[in-house]
Amino acid sequence: MFKTTRRISACASCAAAVLFFFAATQAAAAEYVSVKGDNVNVRTGAGTNYEISMELFDGYPLKVVSTEGEWLKVVDFENDQGWIHKSLVTDGNTVIVNGNKNVNMRAEASTNSAIVATVDRGVVLTKLETQGKWVKLKHSSGLIGWIYGPLLWP
Repeated sequence: MFKTTRRISACASCAAAVLFFFAATQAAAAEYVSVKGDNVNVRTGAGTNYEISMELFDGYPLKVVSTEGEWLKVVDFENDQGWIHKSLVTDGNTVIVNGNKNVNMRAEASTNSAIVATVDRGVVLTKLETQGKWVKLKHSSGLIGWIYGPLLWP
């Protein structure tokens, strides 16, 4: 009887470990996309017959929550959600400034580096590379600099 109890608890531990690994993998594998084009409609449901809930611009980053056919259920950095057609997005290579107010863009990946710009919350930038927790970014104006990653979404 002792062996059976021991086996069950070992199997329960294995199952818990597998479930934890699966949940962690799913969280790490979140899919992000960027809007392709300006004046792109996000709708309240998966189809053109649904109301427009948001109108987004080129490069705007979105997290994919689920899919239904050719439609993606998405959420943005402020937790607004809706549906967008797959043809209106591309692989996510943009981020949005998510600091409380303005954040400093620096010449190098360090708080000791010169500030090259102050960037407002909600500004979209293109990712070029990462270095630790710093991200090298390009603004649509051509300006390039580094911002501390926790101030960006995603």
